[in-house]
Amino acid sequence: MTQIAVQVSQGGRIVIPADIRLKMGVNIGDQVLLNWSEEVRELRIATRKQRLENALNLVKCHAQASDHVVDSFLRERKLSSQDE
Repeated sequence: MTQIAVQVSQGGRIVIPADIRLKMGVNIGDQVLLNWSEEVRELRIATRKQRLENALNLVKCHAQASDHVVDSFLRERKLSSQDE
């Protein structure tokens, strides 16, 4: 994780450094999502695209696991039908 100190200007504004904006894919006029964690008292900044990609990766992990369960179930059913 990279840590960079930035100055808070008038009106509570901060500037995301150019190299970080480039890595995040943030362009002029884009919206970013702010997530405040009360537990750790920390602010996180992400783009909608990043949040969507994270959500899709979570779904893929669970979908792969459930596909495996379905495949196992179908194999068991096939074997039990052969025994009947």
